[in-house]
Amino acid sequence: MLKRVAVLSDVHGVLPALEAVLDEPEVRAADRVVLTGDIAAGPQPARVLDLLTSLGDRIAWISGNADRELVEYRRGLRDGIPDPIAPWAAGQLRADHLEHLSGLPRSLCLPLQGLGKVFFCHATPRDDEEVVLVDSRLDRWREVFGELPGDVRTVVLGHTHMPFVRLAHGRLVVNPGSVGMPYGRTGAHWALLGPGVELRTTQFDIDAAIARVTRDSSYPDIGQWADYFLRARATDADALAAFGPRDGRTGTA
Repeated sequence: MLKRVAVLSDVHGVLPALEAVLDEPEVRAADRVVLTGDIAAGPQPARVLDLLTSLGDRIAWISGNADRELVEYRRGLRDGIPDPIAPWAAGQLRADHLEHLSGLPRSLCLPLQGLGKVFFCHATPRDDEEVVLVDSRLDRWREVFGELPGDVRTVVLGHTHMPFVRLAHGRLVVNPGSVGMPYGRTGAHWALLGPGVELRTTQFDIDAAIARVTRDSSYPDIGQWADYFLRARATDADALAAFGPRDGRTGTA
């Protein structure tokens, strides 16, 4: 049984943010680092993948919808991707990157001290694009958890880029937030699990990171992209207003 697991979600190809989190003492000391998807769709996709693969078996990978879309786009299985930077990012990937991403699992279970059997996924246990939020109604949580084994008492997911911890039908639900594209406040957001749950924020030099990403990436609108996402121009209210209708809500939670 593992004692400590660091969870990094939604890196979105931002190398300075990823490096800052990986340099945290608790991340370096963790038994495992779990990536809950949307790893490469951003301004530095190849360098992010190369760094993570160099860490070997300490990294446990899960595919997100953006990772799946990169592979599908490059392999001619789809004509476009809604995220404007994603088609460009797909074009930066080597054949080995595509092979790696295409083989990632959609979920993972790990035994963790203090939390028992923990289920990791990207969006929900049954789908990599569904939306659940901190204020999603309990009926929605029952719906998306419908096929989970009864002995899973903790679920860790990402996708919406906003950190939270809540109970839903007796299960602890954890969203670590986003490493590379935070909503609501700046910094690289992640979580430390075992024996409890800690939501963490790693602060780094935003100005230096924007300058580095702008210098290193050939994405045409990289300056605007880096300023918007690394400075967290989208508030949590903005994100909740955009995502809320997608969780099927018809009233309050």
